Amino acid sequence: MRFIAGVWRLAIAALCFVGTYEAWTIPNRWVYFTFQTGFMLGIVMLWSGAASLLKGIQPPAWLKGCLTVYAIITALVAFLLMPPDDPHYVPQVLGIMTNTMLHRIAPVMAVVDFLLFDPHRRFKPSYVLSWMGYFPIYLAFVVIRAQLWPHSGPSVGGNPYPYTFIDLGQLGWSQFIVNIVGLAIGFLLVALAVFLIDRILPEKSLLRSQ
Repeated sequence: MRFIAGVWRLAIAALCFVGTYEAWTIPNRWVYFTFQTGFMLGIVMLWSGAASLLKGIQPPAWLKGCLTVYAIITALVAFLLMPPDDPHYVPQVLGIMTNTMLHRIAPVMAVVDFLLFDPHRRFKPSYVLSWMGYFPIYLAFVVIRAQLWPHSGPSVGGNPYPYTFIDLGQLGWSQFIVNIVGLAIGFLLVALAVFLIDRILPEKSLLRSQ
């Protein structure tokens, strides 16, 4: 089972790296939340997969939980808010669109990894709020970047805002703040759900992988 877990985690890492590869030639792709967190998920899964195969030290529970929260948020946004990928625009690898790899397949696999292969009851209550820390940093990055380079993309026409629901230029401050509060509540609910699921599941992983 340790071998299966290791291969599963390395497969997630591969999907994340392939899904973000275009950002290395189109740097403004890194503005997307999913590119940033997807790449980090790839690094953590590469570490975790190698540790499973080599009986090494696994990533800290806080870090693994944090990327699991972001993977769930990515999947929820992809399945509920994003339009279907356009095969005429999105690159494909082995017949699978890279956006599908990054936004749907890898996050779902990461959640399965958390449920089946990770040991549980390791998260502290303080983790829930600390996992939220990246959210305001990301928003500040997006807004400051937009003010400094207002035509830098990645959206159509050079719009610097990666998502319409945080497009300060189109929304104005009032609606922007309303949207941010809603997003923060969503982040918090997902983080709390991951924490509670970790507490409910047995301490030892459902499928022994360490």
